[in-house]
Amino acid sequence: MPLAFSASQALQLSVKQHADQLPDYLNDEERVIGALLDPRQLENLGGGRYRYTVTRLQVFQLQIQPVVELVARRSTNRIELEAIDCQLEGLGIVDDFQLTLESWLEANEEGLNGEACLAVSVSQPSLLRLIPVKVLEATGRSLLAGILLGIKTRVQQQLLHDFKVWCLTPAGR
Repeated sequence: MPLAFSASQALQLSVKQHADQLPDYLNDEERVIGALLDPRQLENLGGGRYRYTVTRLQVFQLQIQPVVELVARRSTNRIELEAIDCQLEGLGIVDDFQLTLESWLEANEEGLNGEACLAVSVSQPSLLRLIPVKVLEATGRSLLAGILLGIKTRVQQQLLHDFKVWCLTPAGR
């Protein structure tokens, strides 16, 4: 029986200055993705596709490191990011690991709104067979919620900082 867990995080962020420029900023896809995610762990594959190596995670006695392939899509006032593939390093051979990520960020008159939903389905690793499924799923939900909270914090700090720099740097636009 596979383990399945998910988490979601919503964002409503007021932007006081230059909010009218947010749609143009969101169109600068590579810059926005680099501000949302750690650029040292991000590789631009071209054509709106990126590879992101997630920071190594410790789950009980296992260390895992997801490597996620993402695709970015833009529309008016909005950027969407979706996971289209994921490899899991650290668990050995896991045939049935699935990760889904669907997220969006949208500019409006007041600032930014967004949401991210992250879900994982995976077979129970043999090293963790003695731990009850409910405990593993609760730990998984907590881990995913922590990842999403980290991204939300990065949006609130790094993305807003980058937006301010972008607004002050006409050459950067």
